[in-house]
Amino acid sequence: MKKSQVSFKVNGDAHRVEVFPMARLLDVLREEMQLTGTKEGCGEGECGACSVVVDGRIVNSCLVPVAQVDGSEIRTIEGVANDADLHAVQQAFIEHGGAQCGICTPGMVLAAVDLLERNPQPSEADIRTALAGNLCRCTGYMKIFESVIRAVDNAHR
Repeated sequence: MKKSQVSFKVNGDAHRVEVFPMARLLDVLREEMQLTGTKEGCGEGECGACSVVVDGRIVNSCLVPVAQVDGSEIRTIEGVANDADLHAVQQAFIEHGGAQCGICTPGMVLAAVDLLERNPQPSEADIRTALAGNLCRCTGYMKIFESVIRAVDNAHR
């Protein structure tokens, strides 16, 4: 199999890479583009550590062949903050202990940001549903849920 040109935007910037079409989006982001905020947890689409947003939909980048994102817009954890200004979800994770070892944090934050962009006033059930595709082995989830609830509260002050 030969390499192909694949073009897409990542965090608003246009990119063209020459890669094997079946390379995982996760590997291209981490190895070719040095965007290492996206983590590999299970490599099977079960844990959510590799979550990114592709064309407005959250996906597990370990399951996406890079050829599928040709022409797409991708948002990684590196695209959540606005320069030095953290997103309310990121700030809440820091202030309320939602981030522990850091493996699940990028996926959790992206899932929460995605939820808040679609539903600025989610219920606790909405939050639990939005984060259901993300596994954490450190916190027992309560600090993560609390962090998202605090981000919602702070956004409406």
